[in-house]
Amino acid sequence: MSLHTPICDLLKIKWPIFQGPMGGATTPGFISAVANAGGLGTLALGTRPLEEARKLIKDTLALTKNPIGVNLVLEWDQKERLEMSLEEGIKIIWFFWGDPTPFVKQIHDAGGKVIHTIGSSEQAKKSVEAGVDIIVAQGWEAGGHIWGEVATLPLLPAVVDVVGKVPVVAAGGIADGRGLIAALALGAAGIVIGTRLLASHEAEIHPMYKEKIISAKETDTVYNDLFDIGWPNSWMRTLKNSTYQKWAEAGSPKPGNRPGENEIIARLPNGKEIPRYSYMLPGATMQGELEAMALYAGQSAGLVHEIKSISDIFDEITSDALSVLSEMTKFTK
Repeated sequence: MSLHTPICDLLKIKWPIFQGPMGGATTPGFISAVANAGGLGTLALGTRPLEEARKLIKDTLALTKNPIGVNLVLEWDQKERLEMSLEEGIKIIWFFWGDPTPFVKQIHDAGGKVIHTIGSSEQAKKSVEAGVDIIVAQGWEAGGHIWGEVATLPLLPAVVDVVGKVPVVAAGGIADGRGLIAALALGAAGIVIGTRLLASHEAEIHPMYKEKIISAKETDTVYNDLFDIGWPNSWMRTLKNSTYQKWAEAGSPKPGNRPGENEIIARLPNGKEIPRYSYMLPGATMQGELEAMALYAGQSAGLVHEIKSISDIFDEITSDALSVLSEMTKFTK
């Protein structure tokens, strides 16, 4: 039995497992650990200044010989970051929150592959028509920013049915080997894991944030548009916290009338201030009322109970997946 799927050959990775592009949590040590474990590690470049983004790529490539990707959110102009990434030898470009069509030829001409996250079968079909190489079908169980409103279970097969031979990767609600096998059974060629990897030794997020994840139940997250400063008009899934509770108790008012608006609740080591309702997550070196910040997590948090190394997480997911697959063969006898 094997977990080798078409995306392993397409991207030259050992396991059909992508690390979710989790904004400020994606550092060279974190990404390289995923790549060295055999998955696809992805740097989320977001709105990072160009030279900072270039340094992140260089520092990551210095720590691994395996392929890595970059994630570009099309809410912002990404032309310069894309060009720089290709210059630095990145061959895997993962787009989110927009239309990748204008960039597909440029990436293919550079010998690269294009990944695009979608939230509906209609979006998937348009992406395939644009020449995208891999589709990520993101269910609304996912943590972080969410593009659609359909759960992974009905979304995934609907997408698989319309994309032909283009590989589909399942995202949202997956944290273990059982989820991997379930996704493969629905026609996926791989999975994205995010919340599970935040609870790793290598994830450079605040220890409080990790503890919140491993103590959370599957009912402790909420789909909301609350943490919008820096990324307006976006929906996300986060852990319920004091900011959310106070806002809900106030009747869920619109921006401009929310409790504690414009209040500074945290700071970066360089002194940069972070207001309540910022889209930033609690980094390892931040100080302040960090529990009140955006604690991105998917509903799979209820399956995460321990902080482990990324290598151990991959070993656990893949070995458990093979065990589940072996057990399932009993039903065919």
